[in-house]
Amino acid sequence: MPSAESLPTGPAAPSSSLAPYDGVLLLSFGGPEQHEDVMPFLRNVTAGRGIPDERLEAVAEHYHHFGGRSPINDQNRELLAALRAELAARRLDVPVAWGNRNWAPFVTDALRELHEGGARRVLVVATSAYASYSGCRQYREDLAGALVDLAAEGRDLQVDKIRHYFDAPGFVAANADAVAAAWQRLPEGAREGAELVFVTHSIPTAMADTAGPEGGAYVRQHEDVAAVVADVVRSRAGGAALPSTLVYCSRSGPPSQPWTEPDVNDHLEELAARGVPGVVVAPIGFVSDHMEVVYDLDTEARETADRLGLPMERAATAGVDPAFVAGLVDLVVERAAVERAAAGEQEAPPRPSSGSVGPSHDVCPVGCCPNLRDRGRPAACGRDWPGARALLEAGAAPGAGA
Repeated sequence: MPSAESLPTGPAAPSSSLAPYDGVLLLSFGGPEQHEDVMPFLRNVTAGRGIPDERLEAVAEHYHHFGGRSPINDQNRELLAALRAELAARRLDVPVAWGNRNWAPFVTDALRELHEGGARRVLVVATSAYASYSGCRQYREDLAGALVDLAAEGRDLQVDKIRHYFDAPGFVAANADAVAAAWQRLPEGAREGAELVFVTHSIPTAMADTAGPEGGAYVRQHEDVAAVVADVVRSRAGGAALPSTLVYCSRSGPPSQPWTEPDVNDHLEELAARGVPGVVVAPIGFVSDHMEVVYDLDTEARETADRLGLPMERAATAGVDPAFVAGLVDLVVERAAVERAAAGEQEAPPRPSSGSVGPSHDVCPVGCCPNLRDRGRPAACGRDWPGARALLEAGAAPGAGA
């Protein structure tokens, strides 16, 4: 099995063009930037689910704890600048816009901005590395809605999306470096036998079971990345015994609904009871230090570890690590080359990946990561999108199960 250290993390084959793409969209979740934004933002996130404000108020306290400002928008601004700089360094002259699903700048406005600048075929880089409804298809649904709205304005755009990058060498290398550095920060007596606790966002088990074309992709992909990163860290630690586990945070559903487990805090309790000397908490499920990281891990999990007397270091997320940024641009270059190869203009490019799962699909198959509440809702960047778009633009919505 290839490791993160045995795969290239530098630029892909040189290219002076990203043809057929003439625009890039950084697409993210979005977050509030002041106290007054918090509840409207949370209503956007939960629209259509019938969640009362009383329950949203409990989540709102996480944001108010940090002045009502989520760190995610500032992190997206940093990533936007880093992507532009990396593209410019490779002499790839293409406009890059940033849009969000749930807060300004919204995706429709970002695509309109690209269209006004002359873009007609846009490649999307989402700040979500793994397959699942909330991590992929929901973004694609919002893209579909934006494209239909823009078509009503007379703006025609074609949009594609880079493949899932959970196992892209740059993302894996950035996480391996971060986990190794966190292990080194543990007190000397806590390193040998410390556990590497890999953390991602908890999702409903029904969503996890249906993630990807065959189901189960969300958990499988995380386990694959965790295994590669753990192997790299053990190697750098001289073969030290460092057990690892995948756990979850940020559960938000009703108690009656099963979500992926175990919770990170419950797992820390178990480790302390077993006498584990230390722990590295590694948020591999997150691209940057947004709210689920700074509240659920840096605040709640930290309080749990301190109460238990368990030495804990939290690994950094990929953020704007140079290997990660270069890897994202590699994927942009790769996808452009894939499209040129499909048109017979060049040979198919290499598609490097770490781990054992292998590189993900470029275009989402029909039924991939289904919307279990509304199976008929159209999603862009998939095999079934052209037909759904034609129906929508003709004024007829596709039926349930389409």
